Amino acid sequence: MPNNPTTTHSQLTALAPDLRSALLRVGYTADGLLDVLGDDVHAALGRSEPVPVRRAALAAGELGTLIRLLLLGDPLPVDEVAAAIAPASVDDAVAAGFLVRDFDQVRAAIDLRPLDTGSGTRWIFSDLDDSMRRRTLTEDHVLGVGHASLSLLRATPTEPVGTVLDLGTGCGVQAVHAAEYSGKVTATDVNPRALWLAEATAALNGFDFELLEGSWFEPVAGRRFDQIVANPPFVVGPARIEHTYRDSGLALDGASELVISQAADLLAPGGTAAMLAAWVHVDGQDWRQRVSSWLPEYGVDAWIVQRDVADPALYVGTWLRDAGLDPRDPAAQERAQAWLDAFEAADVEGIGFGFVYLHAIDGPTELLAEDLTHGFDDPLGPEASAYFARSAWLRAVARDPDLAWTSRFEPSPATALERVYLPGEFGWDEQVARLHRGDGPRWQHEVDDATVALVAGMRADGLTLAELLELLSIAQGEDEVSPEFAAQALSVVMGLVRHGLIRPV
Repeated sequence: MPNNPTTTHSQLTALAPDLRSALLRVGYTADGLLDVLGDDVHAALGRSEPVPVRRAALAAGELGTLIRLLLLGDPLPVDEVAAAIAPASVDDAVAAGFLVRDFDQVRAAIDLRPLDTGSGTRWIFSDLDDSMRRRTLTEDHVLGVGHASLSLLRATPTEPVGTVLDLGTGCGVQAVHAAEYSGKVTATDVNPRALWLAEATAALNGFDFELLEGSWFEPVAGRRFDQIVANPPFVVGPARIEHTYRDSGLALDGASELVISQAADLLAPGGTAAMLAAWVHVDGQDWRQRVSSWLPEYGVDAWIVQRDVADPALYVGTWLRDAGLDPRDPAAQERAQAWLDAFEAADVEGIGFGFVYLHAIDGPTELLAEDLTHGFDDPLGPEASAYFARSAWLRAVARDPDLAWTSRFEPSPATALERVYLPGEFGWDEQVARLHRGDGPRWQHEVDDATVALVAGMRADGLTLAELLELLSIAQGEDEVSPEFAAQALSVVMGLVRHGLIRPV
C-alpha cells in the first residue's frame, strides 16, 4: 500500500482495467449474481449462509469461481482463479494486494463485490468482513457496503451538480454514486488504507476522484462544494478509537455535532448536504433542541429526520457484534460495561439515528426536525430536494403573504382523506380525520371539516386561496373572512405544503 495514496497510483489501481475486463467477461455483476444464484440463494448470501451459495456457485463456471473466491473467501487452485480473472494475472493480483498465494492455491486478500447504485453495476473494494468467516477487525479496517451506506445512497439527492465532497469516503461507495451525477468528486479520509481502496474503486469503475488524506474538513478548508455527502464515524460512545470507520475519538455524539456544525461553511450558495448522524436522548432534554443547537444561526435550511431510537444496551451489543466480538466473551463484556457506564454518567436514555439535510440559503437558519419512524417509500433523496423547493416557496410567502392568498393549490395525487370511526351509542362516531400522503415519507395531518372542505375545493385551474376562504366563510354563515379564520387557514395550508400534501400551482 502506498504511503501517500493521494498522489501515487497503486498497483491495485493499475490492476483495475484488466480486472474490470474479467468481471464483465464472466458476468460478475449485480444482475449476474442474482441470475446465477436465484432469489432464495441470493437471500442466503445476505444472511451470511455460505453453504447454499457455494453449492450454486460450483455449477456456475468462472462466475462461480469468483463468487467462491470473493464472496465466500474460499481458497481455490491457482489455475482456476487465473482463468476467471484473465486478462489480469494472478502474479499481478498478488503483487497488488488483491490476492494472497498459498503454494498452489490463492485466496482473496480484500473484498470486491458488485453493487447497483441506480446506474448499473459498480464494483466496490473494501476489507474482508466477518460475514462468511470469523475475523476480528483491525483499527484501520475499511468497511464495505453496509446497511448505513445503502441507506445514505438512497437518501442522497441526485440532481446534477458541479462538485461533490464525500467526507470520510471509506471504500468510496458514496463517491462512486456521486460521480454519476456530478462533474468532480473530492473524497477525504483520515485512514490511508481507505484512500488506497477508494482510489482503486474509482479506477475499477472508470472514475477519477480527487483523494485527500486528513481529519474531518481539514483537507478542504476554505473550499466550497455544491453538494456534501457524509457517512462519518458517528457511533455514540466513549471518546476512543477502536475502528476508524466508526469511532471518532469524540465523546458521545461529538462526531455528529462536529460535522453538522461545520458542513454549512463548505457549501456553495444553494448547495446541499446529505449526511447520516446520531444523537443522544438525554433525560429531560428534547432531542430536537440538542441537534438544533449544533446549527449556525444564519445561512442554513435544515431538515433533520429521525429514523430510529435505540435502547443503550441494544445499541452497545449491536456495535460489539459489528466489530466481530462475541458479547459473551469476558473482554467484550468489559467493553460493554465501560460503554454503558459512559451512557449512564451522561443520563443517556436512548440513541437516535437518522438523516441530516442542509441547504445553503441567504437568511436566518430554519429547522424542521421530525420523526420518521414509520414505514416510508424509498428513495428519500428526491424527497429532500422537493422539501427544500417547498421550503423556498414558504420563505417567499413569509416575505410576501399576498403570494399565498393569490395562489392556487392542488392536492398531491397521492394525498387521500382518511376518516376513522368507532362504534358509539347511536352508531358510528367519527374519531379523527386525516389527510394522508401515500408516497414518500407518508406524512399524515389531522384535519377538521373546514380544512377538508378547503382542500376539496383546490384545483390547478380553480379559485385562489383567498377566494376559497370567502366561499367557506359564506358557507359558515359569515359575511366576511375573519382575521382569526384567515390566520388559522394560512397556518394549516403552509403545513400541508411543507409536507407535500398540497402544492402551489
